[in-house]
Amino acid sequence: MDEVIARDRESVLHPFVNLFAYAHGQAESTVVDSGKGSRIRDAAGREYLDGFAGLYCVNIGYGRTEVAEAISRQAHKLAFAHSYAGQTTEQLARLSHRLVAMAPGRMSKVFYGLSGSDANETNVKLVWYYNNLRGKPQKKKIIARDRGYHGCSIVSGSLTGMSFYHAYMDLPVAGVLHTGVAHHYWGATEGETEEQFSMRRARELDELITREGPDTVGAFIAEPVMGTGGITPPPKGYWAAIQKVLLKHDVLLIADEVITGFGRTGAMFGCDMYGIEPDLITLAKGLTSAYVPLSASMVSERVYQVMENGAETVGAFSHGYTYSGHTLGVAAANAVLDIVEREDIPGQAKRTGAHFQRGLAQAFGSCPIVGEVRGVGMMAAVEFMTDPKTKTRFDPALKVGARISQACRDRGLLARAMPHGDILGFSPPLTMSVAEVDEMVGIAAEATEQVMNQL
Repeated sequence: MDEVIARDRESVLHPFVNLFAYAHGQAESTVVDSGKGSRIRDAAGREYLDGFAGLYCVNIGYGRTEVAEAISRQAHKLAFAHSYAGQTTEQLARLSHRLVAMAPGRMSKVFYGLSGSDANETNVKLVWYYNNLRGKPQKKKIIARDRGYHGCSIVSGSLTGMSFYHAYMDLPVAGVLHTGVAHHYWGATEGETEEQFSMRRARELDELITREGPDTVGAFIAEPVMGTGGITPPPKGYWAAIQKVLLKHDVLLIADEVITGFGRTGAMFGCDMYGIEPDLITLAKGLTSAYVPLSASMVSERVYQVMENGAETVGAFSHGYTYSGHTLGVAAANAVLDIVEREDIPGQAKRTGAHFQRGLAQAFGSCPIVGEVRGVGMMAAVEFMTDPKTKTRFDPALKVGARISQACRDRGLLARAMPHGDILGFSPPLTMSVAEVDEMVGIAAEATEQVMNQL
């Protein structure tokens, strides 16, 4: 494996690694070899319980042969067919029809890409296109939230409300605005209830739109449950209050379901759980459980009818990728959704997730360095601080979250140190067993105790 690692350090530009440290052997390299169920194995034979499902994405677990076989059958039959100018395949038509039927809101059409980032790029273009066709060429600004994550391409990276995605990258681009994060624990004033906090966040959004001019604001984008920004469920009343503001100002709602789609929260979609009526939906990750890259932008009937009516004037819809609706991707997605529906993956996530949330609360609720334990379904976070009573964070130089994450890894558990604080995040496969959940929580508690004793 030394040769593999040496070649990798010489030739691969890895995401989110210190380039100098990695190139000079000062940062760890792991050669992943295989996976089965909720576990992966490295080339040295060490096994890890994957408490993050890759990157929130291997929802049905590793090694599902029926998905591999569906990909293989499609590759042997027809490895590629573009979807330009009305060309389609049986798998593409089947997938699109089932997505429209199962999606929240009143969806009409599905456009395909390869990642959540490019799907959000598409959705922003659709907002611009829609308002141009409506004769509202100034209604183009997109409002996202602080700490929201929507990708790291040019526009999607601008939507992402985290400064380290912007630094030295000339982001955000013009026309992207940010409003307050929906996190009651950190954002509420003293004595402010969740409902009061939600109403205040809605008023702030209303004021931002009014200040910018409603005729210049095209859409609001948000995750039903915030993911990379800290795995933060919305406070009570938040989505109802936000949607009233958007309706008032004729602002489209883009629901970024990249993480929450296909069962992660215990409902098929996060929108289902929180009563969200989206105009556009962003899908990826769980769509294929990461067996093959595929993303989708879902377009509501409201938006699509404007596009269809405008076609007589503007002609063809001039957007698409070579790999839009790729045959292997849609074959994988259909096989995954067969499993999701047959095995009731959202129901599994709801039941196992309730046990998971209880276990975390019991293991960490009285820990002297834990400020908040939060989550929903099969996604959760534990936030650490030096003094929970005063909400005083640790000195960032101590890297407490990263140290706890590493202590988990040393014990055979992959759990993620999240940005914007000392936060340990969990987002395991939705098929993880109750026994494995207990193992995961137990390891995390042991790792935390080790680091706490060091501190």
